[in-house]
Amino acid sequence: MSTRRLGEMTTVEAAAAVVDSPVVLLPAGAFEQHGPGLPLATDLIRAEAVCDRVAEALGGTAVVGPSLPVGVSPHHLAFAGTVSLTTTTFATLVREYVDGLYRHGWRRICVVTGHGGNDATLATVAQDLLAARPDLQFAWSPLTTLAADVVAAAGPPEVSGHSGQAETAQMLAVAPHLVHTDRLAAGTTRFAELDAFGALARRRGGPTLTAPYDRLSGNGVLGDPRRADPEHGEAIVAAIVDRITDFVTAWLAA
Repeated sequence: MSTRRLGEMTTVEAAAAVVDSPVVLLPAGAFEQHGPGLPLATDLIRAEAVCDRVAEALGGTAVVGPSLPVGVSPHHLAFAGTVSLTTTTFATLVREYVDGLYRHGWRRICVVTGHGGNDATLATVAQDLLAARPDLQFAWSPLTTLAADVVAAAGPPEVSGHSGQAETAQMLAVAPHLVHTDRLAAGTTRFAELDAFGALARRRGGPTLTAPYDRLSGNGVLGDPRRADPEHGEAIVAAIVDRITDFVTAWLAA
């Protein structure tokens, strides 16, 4: 069965989908710099690709709902093209999407976000919905961190992440025509390249310190996207899809 997308249905088909497809997947992304080689909509493109694959793997029991194309990205505002929502605005959009779907009968909704900057807000929305919609089951999922083992297998540099090897590899797998391979350039790859503040912000195992990306990288990249290859990207995407599909299958049986 092909992917079921709510936006391609008529209102009659949508009414039937409430019964036939009780889970709604909402792709969420960001509109932000991704270095010199990747498009501003990279996070949404990856999230939409994953949602399509998950919906197809579930054989019609899930439908892909409307996308959330702009996210919480103040840390990238120093770079041209970035557009950011406040956490309050993003949370309101998520809740109003959910309210609309809830009104028509859906009770299981999962936001799949390609942008880590949305995570904290989604966790807050999930808590609020426990009180506001006690009969609603709201889930959310990141992308790359679900496949951390697959990412690690490629041996990323000491500093990696945004627009680096793993993210670029995923784009080579799902939207290669949007990757400017001739413009890919390494960003920050070693802690020694960071100032004391930047190194503290990237330290693991302690408090979280939020830093603007212009303090972390001159070109907005963490890692070396030149090392990315589509086969590794496909392995990452496949692992993400499998793990979300397994979750939703168990969710429907719970």
